[in-house]
Amino acid sequence: MESSFVYSPQIIRETSSGLERYDVRDQMLANRELELTSQVDAGSCAGVIRNLLFLEREDQDAPVTLYINSPGGEVQSGLALYDVMQAVSYPIRTVCLGMAASMAALLFISGDEREMLPHSRVMIHDPLIGGGLGGSALSVKARADDLMRIRDITAEVISRHTGMTLEQVFALTASDTYFEAEAAVDAGLADRIITSL
Repeated sequence: MESSFVYSPQIIRETSSGLERYDVRDQMLANRELELTSQVDAGSCAGVIRNLLFLEREDQDAPVTLYINSPGGEVQSGLALYDVMQAVSYPIRTVCLGMAASMAALLFISGDEREMLPHSRVMIHDPLIGGGLGGSALSVKARADDLMRIRDITAEVISRHTGMTLEQVFALTASDTYFEAEAAVDAGLADRIITSL
């Protein structure tokens, strides 16, 4: 079984009180930089939301950068993060590193400034049914109706942030649609390609 452990470097600085050691993520937070580099789920979104709210209390105007390299995940957790991103008063710059897929793509395109590294990609598609689908005909219909409602919500968000019509969004999300960096800019999913951070 593969380990999901990710090493986070420690920074050591000499101060007047001696050596101080802290996690590199602490320095990123101090620089108003956050990352979403795992599945979009309740845990990963809660961490980003917590940091966004903290940074709102620290400074309501200074921009925040959110680095995204994620395969996507839970729509409801992602929409919670999306709502917070829209509610904070400071601008959020999103940077796609590698891949922003599915729900992570929606989060990426909702940034106030959306930048991609040259070899990064964005993938959009309709929400998927998670888990086993079973039960009575009425429960299956209720699940399908809810999925179509979520499809409408996510399509409207993509349309709002890209300038695409809903019909264009529905055509693109009917199957997995991948955009290389240049194509993402052309489609309105990103603003620019960058070569330095």
